[in-house]
Amino acid sequence: MSSNEPIALTQALASFDALWSPRIVTQVNDYDVRVAKVEGDHLWHVHDDTDEFFLVLDGELRISLREPTGERTVTLPKGSVFTVPRGIEHKPSAPSGAAILVLEPTGTSTVGDRHEDIPDHVDATTGHRLTP
Repeated sequence: MSSNEPIALTQALASFDALWSPRIVTQVNDYDVRVAKVEGDHLWHVHDDTDEFFLVLDGELRISLREPTGERTVTLPKGSVFTVPRGIEHKPSAPSGAAILVLEPTGTSTVGDRHEDIPDHVDATTGHRLTP
């Protein structure tokens, strides 16, 4: 998937309503650039072999982390970026809703390599193609 035309992220986000169900807007080398609408809690999960990059496009995202030194939560307002290091258990949440951009290797599952039970509102996927 590649495009030789610009992609308007606002239009990409307007093309779907599903929460926690990312759409692949483009690829960079072997990485997917995904956008998602999120609200409420995701689930505790870990990516064993890859970092996960987040950019908040709108709203506020919180990411709880279980690190070797203990548990903490980072708060990302609109325009903020954060990278969850590989191997760190984390749980994104957006109590008031948010729109995010995520960068991770193509084929990476949204629920990681290890995770708790998947709730019905979370789409366990490697991303969906963006449809016009």
